[in-house]
Amino acid sequence: MTPPRVRRLDARAALRELGLPLTYEGPCPGGQVGAAYVRWPDGRRAVLTRGPDVGPLLDLARAAGVPAPRYQAVRPPFTVQERLPGTVPGEPGPAVVRSMLDVNRRLRGLLAGSSLPGVPLHLRADGPGFCLHGPLREHDGRTRRLLAQIEEIGASFPDRLDGDDLVHGDYHPENVLVDGSGALTGVVDWHGAARGNGDLDLHTLRFHLARRAPRLLFDVHGPAEPVCWAHMSLRQVDWAIRHFSPAEVTAWLDVAERLRPA
Repeated sequence: MTPPRVRRLDARAALRELGLPLTYEGPCPGGQVGAAYVRWPDGRRAVLTRGPDVGPLLDLARAAGVPAPRYQAVRPPFTVQERLPGTVPGEPGPAVVRSMLDVNRRLRGLLAGSSLPGVPLHLRADGPGFCLHGPLREHDGRTRRLLAQIEEIGASFPDRLDGDDLVHGDYHPENVLVDGSGALTGVVDWHGAARGNGDLDLHTLRFHLARRAPRLLFDVHGPAEPVCWAHMSLRQVDWAIRHFSPAEVTAWLDVAERLRPA
């Protein structure tokens, strides 16, 4: 049985459904779910995406000095947000990682006193289109063994990661923008933003650096939280099984084994 894939954004169909005076300019580079460049009649350039309205959380991030986009229109399940300057770094260097760590520090404690639920980890049951357990159970013996480890951790801990921090939810170098000098100009793709423990974003960054820039991996320090490791292992391996090649599955399995807490 072929594992279900996540449907990419059909920008033109979304624009017809929205009924807003936006002109389609083309797909955004990178990304696995899809986003599109659009333009308002007054010339403002924007980005069309599919996801929840996390505008109030982005307001808090900007107030803390984080270059997060403003939402210009929300029509569930679509959002139109300002287009920030800069481009995705071709290969993350030490300066990009330092800037990302600074952003992580700025997001700490921003949701103290909030009644929002903690960020879900999906270690016991499937997530909403990602963190699916079935693909790991069905793929091969190695993924089944990893799933058993993940579910064992899930049975021993709460399935929500509580905390007072604003968690980005998908914090890796492809979701930041830099200018020509390498300075960070934007943090994008906040659709998974939630209240929780910012260590989850550090684990996300570590997983991606282990693939793209392993020499920088140990510049990112953080507690070896087993639930964060389990969430990221499930998330990356499940997605690779459903969307990429067997070689990608193997690569993410290798990362999960390398970063597993002792």
